[in-house]
Amino acid sequence: MTTVVEPSPFAQQLRHWRTQRHVSQLDLAIRADTSQRYLSFLEQGRSRPGRTMVVRLAESLELSLRERNALLLAAGYAPIFPESDLDTPELGPVRAALERILDGHLPYPAVVTRPHGRLVAANAALDILTDGAAAELITPPINVLRLALHPDGLAPRVRNLPEWGRHVTESLRGKALRSPDTQLDEFIAELEGYLPEANPGPDHLGFAVPLRLSSPDGDLRLITTITSFATAVDITLSELHLEAFLPADEQTAEILRRRADQRQTPAD
Repeated sequence: MTTVVEPSPFAQQLRHWRTQRHVSQLDLAIRADTSQRYLSFLEQGRSRPGRTMVVRLAESLELSLRERNALLLAAGYAPIFPESDLDTPELGPVRAALERILDGHLPYPAVVTRPHGRLVAANAALDILTDGAAAELITPPINVLRLALHPDGLAPRVRNLPEWGRHVTESLRGKALRSPDTQLDEFIAELEGYLPEANPGPDHLGFAVPLRLSSPDGDLRLITTITSFATAVDITLSELHLEAFLPADEQTAEILRRRADQRQTPAD
C-alpha cells in the first residue's frame, strides 16, 4: 500500500518560487547550505523546515520582505518583518532623510514612490511633470505612472511616448515576471492601453530611453536614476523607491534652473 503525501502550502510555495527563479534543487540547496535530498523532501511535504531554514531559503531565492513573511506563514511561523505606517514616529528619521534628499536634488525633479507608482513624496520641481494634467490625476492619492502615460496627464507632452512609455511598462513587466501579481498585471494592461504603436527605428536605444518632454520654456531631455533601501528590515521601507530625474543636456539643466529661480521669486 502506497501512502501519498499531499504537498503542504509551504511545499507548494517553495517549489513555485524555485521554479519562478529558474533555480535547480541542487543550486538552491548549495545557496541555502543544505542538501538536495532535504530540499526534495521539503518540496514533497515529507519534511517540515525549521524557522531558520525558511529564512535561509527565502534569502537564497531573493524574495522580497513581504514574500518572505508569506513563506514563513505558509510554513506555520509568525512573520518576522514588520510593516510600519510611514507616518509613525519610529520612521520620522527616515521621512526627514527623504525630504533632505528630495530638496537636495533641486532644481531637478525627484519623487518617492511605493509599488505600482503610488506617490509618497516629491520635491517642488515635480511641477514640470504635472503642468497641464487633469485635476483627478494630480489629486492625492497620486499614481505617477498613470500620470506619466495617461492622455490627460503627461503623455501629450512626451515627444517619444511610444518608446518611453514602453520603457516604463516593460520595466513593470520585468517585476511582474519576477513576482507575479494579478493587480500589477491589470495595471500594466491599463497603462499599455494608453500607448500608441511603437515602431523602433535603427537608433532605438532599448532600455536606455530618455524622456523627451515639451514645455513652455523649451524641450527637455531627462534621464532617471532609481534608488531603494537595500538593507531595510521593514516592509514599508523596502518597497520605497526614490526616482531622481537628471538633465541629459545643458539646455534642460538651464531650463530647470530657471524654473527654480522663478519659483523662489515672489510674484509682483
